[in-house]
Amino acid sequence: MALLAAACVASQEDPRSFSSTKATRLFSTGYKDINEVYIDEVSMPDLVLSGLAKLSGIDPNFSILRQDSTVTVAVDGTVAQSFPAPRQEDIDAWGDLTAAALDIGLQHSRRLGSEGSASLYETVFDGVLGGLDGFSRYAGREEAQNNRASREGFGGIGVRIRVVDDGVRILNVMENTPAERAGLRDDDIIIAIDGENAVGLTQREIVQRLRGPMRSSVNLTVRRPDRSESLSLDIKRGHIVPQTITYRPEGNVAYIKIAGFNQNTTRMLRLKLIAARDDLGDRLAGYVIDLRGNPGGLLDQAVEVADLFITDGRLVSTHGRHPDSHQYFEAEPDDEAAGEPVVVLINGNSASASEIVAAALQDSGRAIVIGSNSYGKGTVQTVLRLPNDGELTLTWARFHAPSGYALDKRGVLPDICIEDESKSASEVLAGLRLGVNTIPPAIRQVAIDPNDAPALNALRARCPAREGTSEVDLKVAIGLLTNRTLYREAIAGGEKGGKNRQSGQIIFN
Repeated sequence: MALLAAACVASQEDPRSFSSTKATRLFSTGYKDINEVYIDEVSMPDLVLSGLAKLSGIDPNFSILRQDSTVTVAVDGTVAQSFPAPRQEDIDAWGDLTAAALDIGLQHSRRLGSEGSASLYETVFDGVLGGLDGFSRYAGREEAQNNRASREGFGGIGVRIRVVDDGVRILNVMENTPAERAGLRDDDIIIAIDGENAVGLTQREIVQRLRGPMRSSVNLTVRRPDRSESLSLDIKRGHIVPQTITYRPEGNVAYIKIAGFNQNTTRMLRLKLIAARDDLGDRLAGYVIDLRGNPGGLLDQAVEVADLFITDGRLVSTHGRHPDSHQYFEAEPDDEAAGEPVVVLINGNSASASEIVAAALQDSGRAIVIGSNSYGKGTVQTVLRLPNDGELTLTWARFHAPSGYALDKRGVLPDICIEDESKSASEVLAGLRLGVNTIPPAIRQVAIDPNDAPALNALRARCPAREGTSEVDLKVAIGLLTNRTLYREAIAGGEKGGKNRQSGQIIFN
């Protein structure tokens, strides 16, 4: 499946070309970013040599060796060239050495020479970053363009598609997009794009043809299941931000799914809250905010989403090595949900930005959290653009819940643990009055060193992370929201044991 709503692709240099000057600039910039921004201090010689050693995965006969004050490049067991090892702090010199070692490798290794510069850059950066945490990474030009498009929006028509045998099936037409305004529908089959047969084209080729500058036009020939004749639709491309919010009424409860956090998430959530009030009126019993499977996204959007519901107190704080990484985010007084009860659903795949929202709503006493232990991806990444239009995503801080604990490696524990999916929702609800499957704040908020693995494992074992999206979660949430007495008792139980903090371009991936 693909989201076909991306910006026009910038012209690209020949991927086979290699410029020592450009490589030096690229690696010097990247190494400076790592040295200044990464959450822990690094050894630049170790990182660079690990990066160059990764080239042996392309050519096993290529090797890099440091002895005393010399770095040696060898191919087929023969020394190709030796370089003086730069000082640890001379970042530019390590960039020079990386480019020079690549140049020597290209001259002496047929396998390296056949890869092209883009592949070599990716290989070296993968080796450099492999010694850091699992969330710091490099993206080349094309991948970085797609990443930026997902975060910021792009020019396109606003559909999700899948290539099928007889063309391109429209899986979903996004709301308020050029595709919707032009009359495209779910399950339409695109059979031609600007007069060219779409049958047999790859997904990549389809993407390239449907993308383009905003306000440019694309003509689609469409076959519709209920029509014998095909349709011809002219669609003017617009600025598209992928949809991360879906809403539907579940009886008198508003169910809202947040799939990720991009620059449009808060705005769309606010609109869905309004739509729910319009649909349900006085019958509205509350909101279910489903964060299950949500991998994260933009920090500012996570903060703003939490702030839609919380009227006072801290939402989250971040702390790292760089001075700018120490940030504190406080709630503004407005509550867009007008005080209506809220239940949040999480699971083992709820990570990063979704964990910020869950922890903020839980610690503030604004919501009851149901499900299992979340992922525990409690670090903040910043994205830095590189001279080749690629990007480095570097971990630069850890985030802390309003009550103070660090979420890194531990995640958010729910108020109501649904570990045994064999239990029905009615059984879970019946057990709540007896304190069954509940986790008090004194346990959920206990301070644990992120490096104390035994203590973290013991805490997470209170409600082991579960990847699935059990229907029991949602049924329990609806049961709580439609029984205000039980909901108030559950909230009060948490407040009695906790602090009730309601009264008192950075990304996550």
